[in-house]
Amino acid sequence: MKDLTQITATVAAETVTVVSIDPSGEDKLSLERIFNHWNWALSMEPKWLLQSASTLERALNIIRDTRSPIVLSECDLAPGSWKDVLARLSTLPDPPSLIVASRFADDRLWAEALNLGAYDVLTRPFDSEELLRVLGSAWIHQQRRLSEITGRRRSLMTAAAG
Repeated sequence: MKDLTQITATVAAETVTVVSIDPSGEDKLSLERIFNHWNWALSMEPKWLLQSASTLERALNIIRDTRSPIVLSECDLAPGSWKDVLARLSTLPDPPSLIVASRFADDRLWAEALNLGAYDVLTRPFDSEELLRVLGSAWIHQQRRLSEITGRRRSLMTAAAG
């Protein structure tokens, strides 16, 4: 398995698309401000790109087109919720990590989201440092997961050929 340095160096030139699902558009400006004003050039991480969607269906189209590894979804989508997002993401070949955002991120939401398979929960309004920490952590998690899957596939192909 690759260590963090190898993963970061391998994909440093990659663009990571984060898909935000926010029906009201309430978070779009604050997220754009964080993404546009953060000095990404000082890090070894890839270029980050924010794509916003007002519906789950639109978000799924973006995810399929960009192969986004991270989805940031408002808790209540009206109609639907983050649980619907999680269910739909789980049907994708390489499902992205889901981060749930809510103004009311209490212990119950945290426990439920993490137990059902969401990657993390963030409280709104977003704190830029916390948001960037969670996004970076989710991206590394996805890179490790995909690296492990690739390694298992290679092992199976080698075993089948030998």
